[in-house]
Amino acid sequence: MNEYQEKILKICNDTCKGTLMETLEIEYVDVGENFLVGKMPVTSRVFQPDGVLHGGATVALAESVGSAASYIFLNGQEFLVRGIEIAANHVKSAKDGNVFARAVILHKGRTTQLWEIKITDDNGDLISVCKLTTITLPRK
Repeated sequence: MNEYQEKILKICNDTCKGTLMETLEIEYVDVGENFLVGKMPVTSRVFQPDGVLHGGATVALAESVGSAASYIFLNGQEFLVRGIEIAANHVKSAKDGNVFARAVILHKGRTTQLWEIKITDDNGDLISVCKLTTITLPRK
């Protein structure tokens, strides 16, 4: 990983202090030319009552990583980025370890963007697939 990538990850992680991302222990761990990866530990803090990863926590991870990717790749200094729709398909449960969200842009419009966020476990098994639509609004 180069110095620029490390700087981006530091900025992303620093912005999580005092937010839902800190509460869920989400950490940004990898960034590339067209993707951002975040990870979240699977512990009782993110379980549903029967002891598996809560779908809402999974979606919070997906939206956090997709929104952060929007900020990085769409010049967040000039625009506010907001999620306007998210859809998730959960295909497997997780009980421990970590889950990783990898956000990749599918459509980069001037106003709206479409992101695919795949959630995998420590073994690389697919847990969920999410689609996030974001909107960029000019900063005033």
